[in-house]
Amino acid sequence: MEKSIIISVGNLVKNYDKFEAVKSISFEVYQGEIFGLLGPNGAGKTTTLEIMETLRDKTSGNINIGGYDLAKNPNEIKHIIGVQLQAAGYYPNLNLTELIKLFSGLYGIEVNAISLLEKVSLTDKAKAKFKELSGGQKQRFSIATTLINQPKIIFLDEPTTGLDPQARRNLWDLILEIRSAGTTIVLTTHYMDEAEILCDRVAFIDNGEIIGINSPDQFIDDLVSSGFERKKEVKKANLEDVFINLTGKDLRED
Repeated sequence: MEKSIIISVGNLVKNYDKFEAVKSISFEVYQGEIFGLLGPNGAGKTTTLEIMETLRDKTSGNINIGGYDLAKNPNEIKHIIGVQLQAAGYYPNLNLTELIKLFSGLYGIEVNAISLLEKVSLTDKAKAKFKELSGGQKQRFSIATTLINQPKIIFLDEPTTGLDPQARRNLWDLILEIRSAGTTIVLTTHYMDEAEILCDRVAFIDNGEIIGINSPDQFIDDLVSSGFERKKEVKKANLEDVFINLTGKDLRED
């Protein structure tokens, strides 16, 4: 069965004066997959993400999202995508229900705030102010706000940075649940174990160029077949697994 393309990026270029941040990159994202943009700091990941999110202008190239041309139909694209805001994007003194009502009003739609909070296990925090939430709760709420307009695609920029192991794995489960409901997800992360578990395919970006696109499994298999061997014996568990096993999977909130 042929996969349906929901995002197409062709020869994307972004220049800041004489600096080339993104150098004519091209890739496609399939409907219903989790696609990762990976690379070191300054590689061009976030710039590429922000251009797709309609938050930053491109220098040249073609982008089609959900059947819409970014250059011609940016407003239509905004209606079918969800973008994860950073903590600074929220009014700290509003409670979660008030924030959801605020954002749904910006979309011109009505949303059942409690139902939305239930999806991210935050119903008990409905009347809590955003500034009172723990790091993991803030991240779960930020993902909840991406779902307000029932988007076809959501963009997550380093969604688990700074979280403890329980909160990180809880967020993995949430992201997988969102994908299982049919939503396409594009994310960036510096955690390779996270990309390996979550992503159907990843693109490695370095110095503004894509240097490889494939599934995590295929990348790993190709590296092993080239003769690569890890210096340390690969075990069936890692230290994070030990942490979770000893302390439990329950979320610890501040």
